[in-house]
Amino acid sequence: MKTLVLGGAVSGRAAALLARRLDHEVSVFDRDPAVLANLRNDRLFVTTGTWTPSLLDGVELVVASPGFAETSEPIRDTEAAGIPLWSELEFSSRQLTAPIVAVTGTNGKTTVTGLVADMLAASGLEAVAAGNIGTPLATVVGEPLDVAVAETSSFQLRFIDEFHPATAVILNVAPDHLDWHGSYEAYLAAKAMIHRNQTRNDVLVFDADDAGAVAAVRTAQSRAIPVSGRRRPEGGAGVIADKLDLGDVVVPLARVPVADPAFLVDLAAAGVAALAHGARSEAVEQVITAFHPGPHRRTLIGSWDDVDWVDDSKATNPHAASASASAYASVVLIAGGRNKGLDLADLMAVPTIKHVVAIGEAAAELETMARSPVERAATMQEAVEVADRIAQAGDTVLLAPGCASFDMFRSYAARGDSFADEICRRKERG
Repeated sequence: MKTLVLGGAVSGRAAALLARRLDHEVSVFDRDPAVLANLRNDRLFVTTGTWTPSLLDGVELVVASPGFAETSEPIRDTEAAGIPLWSELEFSSRQLTAPIVAVTGTNGKTTVTGLVADMLAASGLEAVAAGNIGTPLATVVGEPLDVAVAETSSFQLRFIDEFHPATAVILNVAPDHLDWHGSYEAYLAAKAMIHRNQTRNDVLVFDADDAGAVAAVRTAQSRAIPVSGRRRPEGGAGVIADKLDLGDVVVPLARVPVADPAFLVDLAAAGVAALAHGARSEAVEQVITAFHPGPHRRTLIGSWDDVDWVDDSKATNPHAASASASAYASVVLIAGGRNKGLDLADLMAVPTIKHVVAIGEAAAELETMARSPVERAATMQEAVEVADRIAQAGDTVLLAPGCASFDMFRSYAARGDSFADEICRRKERG
């Protein structure tokens, strides 16, 4: 089979190497010559520069990487030519024999994917966390697995055909990546494709308190199990009285290291999904009681003069940033960056925000929408200086940008690290 892979970065390279293992005749197209250097070392045929439809001549399958939006010329030409078009998720899942737990959502995917894999592994099962979490599914094909836990993005789900998770999890769906999908409706439809091929024998876990998730599961044929971080929905799992109740596992909230409903719903969703695949009750409880959020997810950097400094650089869309700002009583918010075509008005309307320090390309947009005072900062150092001057006892200085980082930093992690470094430098100096 002659296969063309669009994109030569992490998932594209993994797909190309898997295709070669399957004896496909493989070529890779990427506009960035630097990306293709590694592929040449892998002895793959590569093409760079300007796209031309002639690259599809004789091609029987196209595997698309997330870097190619559904409106991009290579995608349009592939669809016009009637050539099967799959994501790496679709391509790789066809080669797996183990059942798949698939996790999606605007926020929380990585956390829940890791939790499910940890719960299964603690139960003695061969489980791996893969997919959008950083390890492409293609790289685990052939491993002796009992369960594959896959973080799935809207980009990957957009181009599936037969992808069929035994358990699917939809955490939340709020406007994001509209620059890629074109509209919220298209984004929501992509998320909902996670259950497209499920049957009544399969499980679908969803956040009962999230309107987007509820909308996404409306047409599902699978057995839907609602979860919540605030209550216990009928027929589902969540918080009741002073306990996290998952049915077979009940954990006193006093033993859960987090109290934030956004994390409690993640724990509930992960526990339900893991139990559906044979996780032991004691293993699920063990992982829940040892849970701590990953880096740059509402991480307390430190407290000085009764002011808390919190890094939530992972909040790269307004939905996540709004939830973060709402979790604190009085917030000096550092926000901004590269907007992904999203409406920032809801973030600026969060009532706990007392002042905004606007950074990056979206600074002017934030300034026009803010309901509280705004000051601009050109650098992270300046943003920390401004926030330090404004903050008073009882405030939380919160980095929850609501935007991507790429206008100023190489990643949200680099942005969070810069925030922490500037805080420590300033406070230690003082």
